[in-house]
Amino acid sequence: MTDTAHVTCPLCEATCGLTVTLDGDRVTGVRGDREDVFSHGFICPKGASLGALHHDPDRLRAPMVKRGGEWVAVSWDEAFAEIDARLRPIMDEYGRDAVAVYAGNPSVHNTSTTLYGPVFYKALGTKNFYTAGTVDQVPKHFSSGYMFGHALSIPIPDVDRTSHLLMLGANPLVSNGSLMTMPDARGRLKAIRARGGKFVVVDPKRTRTAELADEHHAIRPGTDALLLFALVRVLFDEGLVDLGGLAGHVAGVDEVRALCEPFTPEAVEPATGLAAGEIRRMARELAAAESAAVYGRIGTTTQAFGTLASWLVDVLNVLTGNLDRPGGAMFPLAAAGASNARPGKRRGFTTGRWRTRVRDLPEVIGEVPVATLADEILTPGEGQVRALITVCGNPCLSTPNAGRLTEALRQLDFMVSLDIYLNETSRLADVILPGPTALERPHYDIGLYQLAVRNVANWTAATLPTSVPQEWETLLRLTGIVTGQGPQADVAVLDDFVAAEIGRRFGADVSLAAGRTGPARLIDLMLRGGPYDLTLADLEAAPHGVDLGPLQPRIPEVLGTPSGKIELAPPEITVDVARLRAELDRPVNGQLLLIGRRQLGSNNSWMHNLEPLVRGQNRCTAQVHPDDAARLGLVDGGLAVVRSRAGKVDVPVEVTDAVRPGVISIPHGWGHDADGIRATVAAAHPGANSNLLADDTLLDALSGTAVLNGIPVEVEPARAGMP
Repeated sequence: MTDTAHVTCPLCEATCGLTVTLDGDRVTGVRGDREDVFSHGFICPKGASLGALHHDPDRLRAPMVKRGGEWVAVSWDEAFAEIDARLRPIMDEYGRDAVAVYAGNPSVHNTSTTLYGPVFYKALGTKNFYTAGTVDQVPKHFSSGYMFGHALSIPIPDVDRTSHLLMLGANPLVSNGSLMTMPDARGRLKAIRARGGKFVVVDPKRTRTAELADEHHAIRPGTDALLLFALVRVLFDEGLVDLGGLAGHVAGVDEVRALCEPFTPEAVEPATGLAAGEIRRMARELAAAESAAVYGRIGTTTQAFGTLASWLVDVLNVLTGNLDRPGGAMFPLAAAGASNARPGKRRGFTTGRWRTRVRDLPEVIGEVPVATLADEILTPGEGQVRALITVCGNPCLSTPNAGRLTEALRQLDFMVSLDIYLNETSRLADVILPGPTALERPHYDIGLYQLAVRNVANWTAATLPTSVPQEWETLLRLTGIVTGQGPQADVAVLDDFVAAEIGRRFGADVSLAAGRTGPARLIDLMLRGGPYDLTLADLEAAPHGVDLGPLQPRIPEVLGTPSGKIELAPPEITVDVARLRAELDRPVNGQLLLIGRRQLGSNNSWMHNLEPLVRGQNRCTAQVHPDDAARLGLVDGGLAVVRSRAGKVDVPVEVTDAVRPGVISIPHGWGHDADGIRATVAAAHPGANSNLLADDTLLDALSGTAVLNGIPVEVEPARAGMP
């Protein structure tokens, strides 16, 4: 029996609508949903692989427990009994901080883990909470929190109406947008030029996005904050600062004027590699545009000055009068779950509410830097981490100094992984709890709609039945264990408690969602308490989504700072300017700097076991400029040894002028050659783990986010017998 279902793709941040064709429980086709109100039929290779993911024979379908060093499939009751028997004694003897949590990127794309993960984490009560955020976007949360009052009050480019877009360290044609939920990036960016606008990319590599742009400026890795400060300096020097309608809502303009003094275009030219004249022209064109937006992404956040770069992006948006106006950088208004949409006074943003035991690193948005997780496991003493729970994460491939972390995980007393694969991390666990596939669970993009270039809402019901419990049920059973209710805690009672709390927080009557459970009930309550006149029933009746319109101005009501204003120069951020100033006096040496790169058929480490996404030539290569290849004796297609302070990898060379001289680019998420994984396709295309090179001592000073772009490395041709 042939059937079709309309679903929202949960595999990246674009939230594309897909039409899935089914023959019984078999997926026979996936195509873009032309009627989707947001994506209008756009689809990428990841979305097209949804069927391959669902039918992957390596995917786990039952809990696994390690007994005598061997994996054994067990019942769910047995698995939870094992966790209760081994986790509770650790908590009782050593305290709650002895248990750490790592939540990976896929947990943000899963409605169950997004909504019920925090319930479990709060019940566990550990300060050792880590996520993929500190190898990704935490600097943007840090800067937005102090500037606007909330970590998710992140200005998003109004791409569909802007006439000038300046993009730094982002490749949305491949990533499909990040902290900028945007289906069909190519179409939307081409439309800027079609309507007479301009699109400028700053990136050490000529990416697919840069190839589409009007201009590409190949900046030296890690120097974006210097460039941005120089642009600010030009605005002040040439009288181009114009706050427009923001004038009564901004504090700290004079402080920024003073701070930018050392950063002239001439002063930053040697470090950035960009000509002073070009920097001046970029600033003038930005200020002169009818509307403009500045946007920075992972290339700007995962560097030594990630928070300063994130801050300066929005300083420029403010100083040019382009914040919170059509065609500028605006604040989305999500239909459900937006903390910055609720009326009433909000508490000011703060960080450093606690610090890590070993390296004294600060908490930001409830988490601490994952770069220090290995320290907390390996360093004896009170508070030592002795157990770990990973939720949809593979930190052995995705965090810095991955080799050291792998060895640290072997020292744990107990480890649990919520994962659908036996991968490089979960192979080290004692218990693995799988979840349903994307087609077996309901979906609503609770987080990503808060970052979208247009306000939309779409609900996906579970398309196919499954005997695997939903992750929200698994997380509530774990909550029962850590709260002393045991492995057989009443999930329904716990779910009622969660629903009551959500209803209270969002001002919605729980009785109006009667008959629903789990995420469906929570989303219904959030919609009812949200800024639009919507219920879940409305979304269920609209399988292609509900269009809530373009972004609208939200200042001053969106501001949650104690002053009620945009804080342009918060001292918690500007304290780091002196460190940046010192970079102007640092000579540029000839050492190669490592950067990552995005790949269209990849989403970090967890989609490499799908044959449609890895077929063809090896994409895990070290890209180097022809000048560097000639200087170092590297040959296209040959093997190179790449070393850093943290480790080394052997990787095939790809000689290309797409990267600037002095840069080497290796994609992130590969390295599927570990013993004990169950990933047939990935193991046949292992690649090299670039995070063996990432240095866990190199961090953004303010947020603790790892430096993944601009890592000093040494490179030479591999030779027979070379260690």
